Amino acid sequence: MAWTPLPVGIEDFAELRQGYYFIDKTLFIKDLLDIKGKVNLFTRPRRFGKTLNMSMLRYFFEISATQDLFQGLKIMDAGKTYLTHMGKYPVISLTLKSMKQSSYEETFYCMKETIANEFQRHDEILPHLTYDADRKKFLRFVEQDAHPEEYLSALKFLSKCLAQAYDRKVIILIDEYDVPLENAYFGGFYERMINLIRSLFESALKTNDNLEFAVITGCLRISKESIFTGLNNLNVISITNHHFAEHFGFTQKETAQLLKDYDLEENAETVRDWYDGYQFGETAVYNPWSVINYVNSCYQDKHPFAKPYWSNTSSNSIVRKLIEHADITAKEEIERLIAGDDIEKPIHEDMTYDDIDSTQNNLWNFLLFTGYLKINREWQEGDTIYAAMSIPNREVRYIYKHAVLRWFEERTEKEELSPLYESLLNGATKTITKILSANLMETISFYDHQESYYHGFLTGMLKNMKNYIILSNRESGNGRPDILVKYPSVQGKAMIIEIKVAKSYMELETKCDEALAQIETMKYEYTLRQEGYQDILKYGAAFYRKECMVKTSNV
Repeated sequence: MAWTPLPVGIEDFAELRQGYYFIDKTLFIKDLLDIKGKVNLFTRPRRFGKTLNMSMLRYFFEISATQDLFQGLKIMDAGKTYLTHMGKYPVISLTLKSMKQSSYEETFYCMKETIANEFQRHDEILPHLTYDADRKKFLRFVEQDAHPEEYLSALKFLSKCLAQAYDRKVIILIDEYDVPLENAYFGGFYERMINLIRSLFESALKTNDNLEFAVITGCLRISKESIFTGLNNLNVISITNHHFAEHFGFTQKETAQLLKDYDLEENAETVRDWYDGYQFGETAVYNPWSVINYVNSCYQDKHPFAKPYWSNTSSNSIVRKLIEHADITAKEEIERLIAGDDIEKPIHEDMTYDDIDSTQNNLWNFLLFTGYLKINREWQEGDTIYAAMSIPNREVRYIYKHAVLRWFEERTEKEELSPLYESLLNGATKTITKILSANLMETISFYDHQESYYHGFLTGMLKNMKNYIILSNRESGNGRPDILVKYPSVQGKAMIIEIKVAKSYMELETKCDEALAQIETMKYEYTLRQEGYQDILKYGAAFYRKECMVKTSNV
């Protein structure tokens, strides 16, 4: 077929229907009407279609809606029962995804702007408001001049005004409600933000006589005690629910059809390895953002390299926090996950960000519900539900690996490593071995224990060696030594470090000797001698899992 533009970054339903490729999710509307939930909370990872679905709901239900946008889509064949709801309701639609400011004051200002825009969108109702006080209050919100206390009930007030003007109850749509909470947690003003969001929600969703129903989206179900206090009409649909599973993300069938439509069936294995692997209820799900970006990259090249598109849009703060605060057991579990194994943990859906630090189990749950882990199987023991969890795909595994690498690099930058550097310059192999072994225990390996891992580890340890040049796999003599370290002036010292991986602890010394022999056999010092270096240290470094040994021939 002719190339149809893909909706990369398109989150407005009406815009998407202007010639972009569209995977029909309109039966979400039918299912929503069928369950008749008063307040419906859908939790899904970032970039899984929540915002687009919310835009679709607005265009379907809002009073100004027409059938034109939905012609040819599945909802039009669902029956008159559902079509009678089209264009029948005033709709309040807010997204909180932009509330990521560095302070409470800045975040509150952003919320004022967001609310002002929604009041402006409905300013045609001003002449229909009965009381002058309501008109003045309405205009205060439009002009962002309302009292701070008034914003706590802004949505309830707008509901009253809309219901009065149209004589119909109101639908409220709140997208990415937990973004300001996550941002506030990592920014240090969580409690203030909790109080703000709680007040906003309570007035709009709990004590609002003008509410027809509400739909809220986010990554996490923030516990009732913190946000949804006393909200007895809350219907939570998380990734563990079977219902609605196919409405967020791409199913196997939808992804296969997408690849077929773009003549990319031969790329199916790559797409599956990198972007599949999520499990919502009993439905296998692909990451829609990554799939669309990958297919879009095939416009001129049908076999592009797969890339971690999701990692560039999603906050990795939770992964980072896990790594930084992991105890030795958690470190081993992270290593198992990166290696492709699974871990077994209890599932707790009802949490707060404050819970992250309370137990290690809570952090695994945060990783699960934010898309960094998937459920392979579930079971119940007593009152507790357990799940075997693993990393969904290569894209997310990439995030873990690079989060680990960044964490290690930053940690080594802060650590005082001058004893290591001094020992290297003086040939003190026992001290070198001791320092490297201690740091190996503190870091997280990728469980493959290949030479490339230890090469990266050692290079990272040496990168802050002041006044010395660190070279990796540079040609010298008859080959490429693993690491060369040299002073800019040939009057200073130079080092050759060759790395080997042992199959057992007992083999460490043998491998050190092999590394030293290779330095001599391959004449690695030749280039350094040619440059004028006279004082050259030679090290053989051998590793077995998190054990190491360093030897030198300079004795």
